This record gives sequence, C-alpha cells and structure tokens, in this order.
Amino acid sequence: MNSVALSYTLPFMYTKILLADDHSMIRKGVKLLCEAQLGFSDVQTVTSCSELMKELAQKKYTHLVLDINLSDGSSLEVLPNIRSLYPYLQISILSMQPAAIYARTLKQQYGISLFISKAAPEEDTIRLLRQFFQNEQPARDPAGMEQSNNPFSDFTLRELEILHYMLKGIGTNEIAKALNLKWNTISTVKNRIFEKTTTTNLIELKELATLYKVS
Repeated sequence: MNSVALSYTLPFMYTKILLADDHSMIRKGVKLLCEAQLGFSDVQTVTSCSELMKELAQKKYTHLVLDINLSDGSSLEVLPNIRSLYPYLQISILSMQPAAIYARTLKQQYGISLFISKAAPEEDTIRLLRQFFQNEQPARDPAGMEQSNNPFSDFTLRELEILHYMLKGIGTNEIAKALNLKWNTISTVKNRIFEKTTTTNLIELKELATLYKVS
C-alpha cells in the first residue's frame, strides 16, 4: 500500500467531504445541504474525473459523493483506481441513473452500499446523506432493488462503461482509445451488450435504454 492510501487508515479529526458532479445546480444544492442542514464545514467540489483524481491526491477525504457521469467521462473508469489507492474512503453514488442497474455491481465489486437518486425528495436525500456521513448502513439494501425484467440489471461495470459510450454514438475505435483497450475487446463487449438486451442495432439499443432511463 502506498503512502497516500496508508494515510486513509489514520483516524480523522472530522468528516471531510468531496462532491463530484458536473451539474452546477446539483453541486451547489448538495453542498448547501451538507453545510446548512447537516452541519459539515469541509465540503469541496469537482466536476470531472481528472479533477477528482487530482483532488484526492492532494487532500485526505473521508467521504466521496460521486455522480456516474462527469464532464470528461464516466466515473466508472476511475473508480477501480480510487478504490485501489484509497481503500478506506467511503463512497456513495448520487445519480439520475437507475439504481437497479448499477447498485448490485457497485456493491459487489467496490463495497458501495449507498445509491441516492437525484430525483429523490429532499428529506430522503438529507436522511441518506446523514447515514452515509455517520458511516451507517442504509436501511434498504440497494442490491435488492434489482428489477428482474430489466435487461441492463446484470451488466458488468465494463459493459456499463462501454454502453455509456455507445449511447453517445461513439465508435469502436474511439471507445478503445478512451478506455485504453484493444479494438477486439470493445467489439466483443459490444456484441455481448446486444445479446443481453436482445437488440440488433444501435437504434434499438438506444430506444431500450431510453425506456429504462439509462444514459
């Protein structure tokens, strides 16, 4: 374990929160909730994956509130590095993406047990954030929210990463370059995505994703 990761094993004097979201109103709103409603004074914000990794390297945080889609890509791409470098950092997801699709995989692979919907009422958001910052387990297990008829619910994180690019109309070569993977690896995963969703082309896939509010 490197020195930065080791520092997360030391006791913290107080909660230090990092909020990663590329929507200005969401950042300001959640920051205000953390400060005015929950009483935390050390709340910083970032808008991109690159800013997120830079901020984590510069300062020790206890809690990270993370959106899935950031301004320069999906946070799923940097999540493995975050968990590896900062294993004691508490992470929750705050997103418009459906919990039924992401929650089970995120919990199994990265121990993220709290998924907060941006569409949740303010009182629910405050309650869940308070539980998160107090390191309490949520009363409802997000992994149990899986919808059996949802074709995206058993996607791996890699499939979700590539799906994100596909839905934006980005081609195989560009995806491979963005994720630093081989062309044939992307092609294989894309074929698996079509098989899992029983779609035959991108238009059908986009229509299905819209139906299940996946982007």
